[in-house]
Amino acid sequence: MDNLLIVKAYCVYLPITLLLTHFVAKTLFMNGRVFMLDIFNQQEAIAESTNNLFKVGFYLINIGFALWFLKIYSYDAKTIQSVFEILSFKVGGFSIYLGIMLFLNLFMFFRGRKKSRENRMPEVVME
Repeated sequence: MDNLLIVKAYCVYLPITLLLTHFVAKTLFMNGRVFMLDIFNQQEAIAESTNNLFKVGFYLINIGFALWFLKIYSYDAKTIQSVFEILSFKVGGFSIYLGIMLFLNLFMFFRGRKKSRENRMPEVVME
């Protein structure tokens, strides 16, 4: 019975973490496009390409992290209650991790935007 519960837990954990990753990535990079356009001075092609590269990296890191922490069999998964508790711990921890990654990406967007504005030439006013 233990192995069946563990397999069922895997079948719950994986879709939840993958959907959470997809939701955060979609939200972050759909809204991050505005920052990228500002950072790259409205050059759409470079902004879009960079945003897509960040998105791929985000997916790789976060899906890798979710798979890395997939291991459930070392926990005491003998009852349905214990499986729910293990899953809440695992999914909750992953959600906190995704939140940290979200804010780290936002920090990078704001930092890139600040650097971009510092590097722009000031406009010269001729009178």
